[in-house]
Amino acid sequence: MTHTTPMTPLRVCERMPPIPQYIDMQIMQKYASACSLSHGQPLEDTTLLLLEGIQTFGRTGNNLIEFLHSLQYAKDTGAVVGIIQGSWPTHLITDMWMAIQDDPSHSRHTADRTRVMGEWIDFVEQAFCVKIIVNDEELEKYKEVIRMETKELFLFQHDYHDGKLNEYIEFQGNIIRTLFRSYNNGVGVTMRNKPVRDMCSVLNSMFGKERDLSAYSVIHSRSLEGEPGVRLLGRIARNSGCDPMAALDMEPEYVKAILKPLGMLEHPIIFITDHQRPEILEKLLADPEIGPNIRLIPKESSWVGGDITVALMSNVFIGNPASTFSGFIAKSRVALGYETNFMFRRKNKNGDW
Repeated sequence: MTHTTPMTPLRVCERMPPIPQYIDMQIMQKYASACSLSHGQPLEDTTLLLLEGIQTFGRTGNNLIEFLHSLQYAKDTGAVVGIIQGSWPTHLITDMWMAIQDDPSHSRHTADRTRVMGEWIDFVEQAFCVKIIVNDEELEKYKEVIRMETKELFLFQHDYHDGKLNEYIEFQGNIIRTLFRSYNNGVGVTMRNKPVRDMCSVLNSMFGKERDLSAYSVIHSRSLEGEPGVRLLGRIARNSGCDPMAALDMEPEYVKAILKPLGMLEHPIIFITDHQRPEILEKLLADPEIGPNIRLIPKESSWVGGDITVALMSNVFIGNPASTFSGFIAKSRVALGYETNFMFRRKNKNGDW
């Protein structure tokens, strides 16, 4: 695990995001102080939102949103998030961040593993202002225990009235930066006692020693199982005003309209796809301006964490607003200070994007 201390600028795979360090530190200290106050409350006066089990609603993008929403729900209602050790959030987190610092060959029942798990629990509790529940008997100490299905968490909506949108963005951004301060680098194990993978694997394979300086864009092409994806983006388009098909089709004209004004057509364009519509890639490769710079991620280095990181740290990100995976990447990029995020696009009266 690579851990960035609060006193040093945040870096991910040696790349420094745009957010000023002093702003990052101010926000971090604000919520650390609020956490100290809430955790000083007696348990008999505390409501616990309990995350348990291993069944989740959807895949990685959904699960990340569910975790973020659980923390937001607790903040909005004055509750504390409780996470059963070994439940879905602990798997989600340790697969990509905050690895347990031990060797997978070690038994889970040794004194050393018990010590390491205690250190991990303390670290996560402090990082997210949560409570890791090791024994069910602990639940009896709380005033109330709330249980929500992961689908309920996914659908939870924060009350944006009374100027609360900026506070919501600030709080969610702090959680995301907390994750990326401790991204996995191939050292340690997951909650399932499996060796962790390196979040920098894709950046390493694409740029090697130049990963910290290379300028590049990422296209996330997600078709969302065909017709269901069309319907979903259509609903989003009606609510947001974005084009109902552009982010699904990723036509060369659309991509060039974004990258050309930014001077990014001459730099690598990493293409991440679900492989459901190969014709999208074929069109991009055939375009004389885009094609020469398209880069595909080698299979041996591609995995969900590596794909998230390479998209997160790109100079420009083009995604699909109907994809929760794209949504998490875009949300994370906002948290790190990136402004070149393109998801909700439409043409103006002159026919320009």
